Order: sequence, then structure tokens, then C-alpha cells
Amino acid sequence: MKQIRLEISWLNSEKDSDLTLPEYQSKLAAGMDVSAAVETSYHLEPGKIHLFPTGFCLAIPDGYEVQVRPRSGLAVKHGITLINSPGTIDADYRGEVKVALINHGHSTFVVNRGDRIAQMILAPVVQARLGLVSTLDQTDRGSGGFGHTGV
Repeated sequence: MKQIRLEISWLNSEKDSDLTLPEYQSKLAAGMDVSAAVETSYHLEPGKIHLFPTGFCLAIPDGYEVQVRPRSGLAVKHGITLINSPGTIDADYRGEVKVALINHGHSTFVVNRGDRIAQMILAPVVQARLGLVSTLDQTDRGSGGFGHTGV
């Protein structure tokens, strides 16, 4: 498996010494679990959105992005997901990584310090070079949009 160096730094290493760095939970995992750096427990009410701190920042290599994605267990068991899934962290961003969670469930969900709330994936980026044309080539699908092939 290819490995790329991803530099990470705690914003306040003394304050966050109790937290763990993002980490893969299995040998072939694609995503690293990310923990909440909340000071006190936060009660995320149904239908509400909250931006959770992680306590760290990244130096992402040129040609890559970090995608922040939901954890499947939280989504299936509690209805907790990311409001902007996947969230993209660009290679030139150096601020704190934050996770925007939404509670689609029916019950209040409590996020405690150190809880694994999301996963992040390092992914290659390809930038497009736009070519303006007067018409596009035709395909069998054409302009058929959402649901055009049935349910």
C-alpha cells in the first residue's frame, strides 16, 4: 500500500495531551478516525448542526486533499453524519481541522472529549483545465437527470 507523509501538529500540545492523533483502526482501513477536542460534553439535539474542534492542523502535500467523512457506525446507529459530506481540506489550508456534524436521529447525541466523530482520508487531486466549446458530443443518456431511468 502506498504511503504519503501527512504532517500534523497539535494546536496546544499541553492542553490536548489526553487526545489521540487520527489513526487507522485496521490494517487496510482507508480512513483515520478523528476525535473530538471538546472541553466539555456537547449535547447535539435532533436536527441541529455543530462545528466540533479536533485540536490539530495539517500540512497536506501538494496534489492531495484530506476528505472528512462520517463514521458509518454513528450514521447507522444514531443518525449522526457530516452536513457537508465529504468535507474537503485543501493542501494550502493550515488552520484547525473542524468537523461539522448534524443529528438526523430522533434522540440527543452526546459528544464527549476524545470520542471518535469522523474519519479523514488522504486523496489525490486532479485539477481540470476547462476547454470552452460551442456544443458537447452526444451520448445515449443525453440530458437525462435525476431519476430518469426510473426508481
